[in-house]
Amino acid sequence: MISISRLLCDNIGPQDSLRYSPNANADGQPKPFQPPIVVWNCTRACNLHCIHCYASATNNCSPDEISTDEAKTFIKGLADFGVPVILFSGGEPLMRRDLFELADFARAHGIRVALSTNGTLIDREMAVRIQNAGFAEVGISLDGIGENNDKFRVQPGAFEAALTGIRHCVDLKQRVSLRLTITGHNHKEIPAMLDLIEEENIPRVCFYHLAYTGRGDKIIKDDLTHAETRAAVDVICDRTIDWHKRGIAKEILTVDNAADGVYLYLRARLTDPERAETIYSLLKRNGGNSSGIKIGAIDDRGNVHPDQFTWHHTFGNIRERKFGDIWMDTSHPLLAALKDRKKVLSGRRCPQCRYLEVCNGNLRVRAESVSGDYWEDDPACYLSDEEIGIIA
Repeated sequence: MISISRLLCDNIGPQDSLRYSPNANADGQPKPFQPPIVVWNCTRACNLHCIHCYASATNNCSPDEISTDEAKTFIKGLADFGVPVILFSGGEPLMRRDLFELADFARAHGIRVALSTNGTLIDREMAVRIQNAGFAEVGISLDGIGENNDKFRVQPGAFEAALTGIRHCVDLKQRVSLRLTITGHNHKEIPAMLDLIEEENIPRVCFYHLAYTGRGDKIIKDDLTHAETRAAVDVICDRTIDWHKRGIAKEILTVDNAADGVYLYLRARLTDPERAETIYSLLKRNGGNSSGIKIGAIDDRGNVHPDQFTWHHTFGNIRERKFGDIWMDTSHPLLAALKDRKKVLSGRRCPQCRYLEVCNGNLRVRAESVSGDYWEDDPACYLSDEEIGIIA
């Protein structure tokens, strides 16, 4: 996750202490182990059928979905392990009847809770329940304006329903973020989405790059070209700077393409070398892609994965062992390799990239989807060979 607003404008977001904490203490000694943020896809049930859903959500929950008691046991384990944040995701988490009970339980055990939802089920009453449950943030997905969003969601009226949900949250001063997955179908609407963010007083937006997994694997052909990706990131950066100059506080992030951070650094080097060095220092603290390191995922059946996009690789199940025990067990070869992946990357570009220390090989699941090799180059890296220091 790349904070455009932090890198370009030094606007510090609520989770930047986790995202950009120094790698060493004041005395230069390495900082102790940092437990990961956990994404819990708490149900596969969903009221929509989005064409790019990484979870391949359906109308019904899985027959072996984790029960309330099992969930409380594993949440207690997360707290014991020191997990700072749990993101309740899905499917559609608001379809899980014990969601608010479990959110209360997590908060009572010192874990910050966040919610990722399609927003269509948030009427005024639901917004009040979300606020009362103490969710630090509600991420609501929109993937275009009006009918374009509805085509993604395969549901007429989904845009208006989600926008209504956003407005209910904003009215209650519940922190809300808009989430958009950039594809060939909607990248030209990014300026309109940015206008919407300003008009609706939405304080935060996350632009996701497409992950080729779940139903998203079926629409790889709809991903942006490298030139289109650059143009989209430029639009986002330019608006971020414009907001900052106008004194409009927004937190702007991109997700699932660590090349964005390097691109921002290269942009800044042309106009503001001093700022560029600050950007690079922050990128080093962040460390690039953190699947299996600073982020982990648990699916609706209790399986532990390196991130929320990689459900076909499992390290264990929380019904059998505590999450912390699974996470620290490097006898699993993939988990061990993820924690020190630079030596196992096998592509032509990643092992030679001069920015590997701040990218960390980008999103592995995209590489695997296209090449069949988990350690190959991520095809969504849009930086040229010249930019990353490879001489043909």
